[in-house]
Amino acid sequence: MTSTAKPGPASVFKRLMLAVCAAAVVGTSLTACFPLLAGGALAGGALVAIDRRTSGAQLEDEGIELRAMSRLRDAIGSRARVSVTSYNRQVLLTGEVLNEQDKKLVEQVVTRVENVTGVVNALDIINSPTLVQRSSDVLVTGQVKALLIDSRDIYANAFKVVTERGTVYLMGRVTQREADRATEIVRGARGVQKVVRILEIISEDELRSLMPGAAKPATPARAPGG
Repeated sequence: MTSTAKPGPASVFKRLMLAVCAAAVVGTSLTACFPLLAGGALAGGALVAIDRRTSGAQLEDEGIELRAMSRLRDAIGSRARVSVTSYNRQVLLTGEVLNEQDKKLVEQVVTRVENVTGVVNALDIINSPTLVQRSSDVLVTGQVKALLIDSRDIYANAFKVVTERGTVYLMGRVTQREADRATEIVRGARGVQKVVRILEIISEDELRSLMPGAAKPATPARAPGG
């Protein structure tokens, strides 16, 4: 007979925090809330979370997002709703613009931002979504992140999740196994219409080298007088 275990305190805390984050940031990304859930207190119940970008790349991604949004405000003002998400210098553009010209303009502006290596332009040419739609997207993002955290065979914090009108975008540096497993998990989430992967695929050996405490290659001993 198979018994179903009741969720422990860590799982309950995890879901409660996700719900709080979702309610607090309607219409925005949950990125700010997620690291609190993925590490520290929850490490005992899930795989240890690490960011697979270098510290320099993490700072650069933050700078790219800030510079891009500043330049977009100057170039396009309030006639569009654009979200800029950068991961390892690869930029995802989501949101709405009124016409094809503005869509191209947004991409051109962001492409010229220093250190951007690529731009995925997922902007739609429609009127701004309703509050109901934006709230739904926030809840989908929260549910997806909760499912990734609950999984015991992938590192949830290796993925950045962005949802726009039911389409979930996955960004990160992951192995092919992790990419396929995460896609399977996300497709099962309520409200997900489509999954788009903007992932940098690394090998399993690369993944092992990124883990805390990974063994470093020994330095060959030098012969006396060499």
